[in-house]
Amino acid sequence: MRDILKTNVSRRAILGAGVAGASMLAMPAVLRAQDKSLKIGVYGGYFKDSFDKNIFPEFTKATGIAVESVAEPTGEAWLVQLEQAARAGQAPADLSMMSQVAMLKGQATDLWAPLDPAKLSNYDNLIDHFVNKYPDGRVAGIGAVAWYITLVTNTNVYPEAPTSWEALWDPANADKLGLLALVSNSFLLEVTAKTFFGGTNALDTEEGQIKAFEKLAEVKPNVRLWYRDEAQFEQALKSGEIPMGQYYHDVTGLAAMDGHPVRSTFPKEGGIMDSGCWALSRASTKSEEAHLFVNYMCQPEIQAALSRKVGTAPTIKRELLDLTAEEFAAVSSEIEPIIPRYDLYTSKSDWLNQKWTEMIAG
Repeated sequence: MRDILKTNVSRRAILGAGVAGASMLAMPAVLRAQDKSLKIGVYGGYFKDSFDKNIFPEFTKATGIAVESVAEPTGEAWLVQLEQAARAGQAPADLSMMSQVAMLKGQATDLWAPLDPAKLSNYDNLIDHFVNKYPDGRVAGIGAVAWYITLVTNTNVYPEAPTSWEALWDPANADKLGLLALVSNSFLLEVTAKTFFGGTNALDTEEGQIKAFEKLAEVKPNVRLWYRDEAQFEQALKSGEIPMGQYYHDVTGLAAMDGHPVRSTFPKEGGIMDSGCWALSRASTKSEEAHLFVNYMCQPEIQAALSRKVGTAPTIKRELLDLTAEEFAAVSSEIEPIIPRYDLYTSKSDWLNQKWTEMIAG
């Protein structure tokens, strides 16, 4: 599966590096010894640079825990490396930022050491769906970053913003849409289920999945481009060549700020929210340090700084943040989001890909 978190991070480059200047809460001086350290896996490029420059040094100042950042490879290669190393009792990184599908696959091999909410004083700050749990209730991961895919339009072609994902099916929009090209990164089955079938629980059965595929197939006459190259669609959206589609809320907002005639709309059914988790390898011997770092990242000050400077949506409750309405709207929405059915992309991946090829991409 194409790792959407990794590609999202690559887009953060245009948001500029860093979260410098954030007010940082002091951490308990429990681990001040010089030999305390933590290896943390993050996605490379500007995202890693930002953490190296601004997050990790501040965490070290607050706790005395030295951080060694590790650039994660793309796709699920990192998951494979972590699993192989854990079997040998080794941890290439103690904590890693993992996509939701990778989290579920890691659960299947008990790769993630459970995180203890009792050791996380900021645990209650989290929005519930940013707590990734094993089937037995153990906490497998804690939300690290999140972002939205929304309904985007060229304002020259569409002076009025659409209000619903139903616009994708409107015959008036024939040959005008740009949509993501894979079942596992477009989340269009979830959009279809939420828009026409009452919610994503309509996808619980194979019968419901087929109904969603059949309804989604009705959008095909409106699609000009099924895109994998995000830059290609972004340019076509800006020019008006492909004036409507699904794209990343933060990037679209930045393009609008730069004067391009584009807008991002959260439909009444909600934007698609994707996210990644902090997860602790079972082979790590740094559980205490890892808990301190995860707790540190769940502070309102850190979450607000990430939203302002990196463009990620907060993983903690809105009322705890000092973001202005404008700052919050730039990265998130108070409309209930569409949460992808990550479980289906682990349990039924081959079948879904086959049906997508037969019914949508064919």
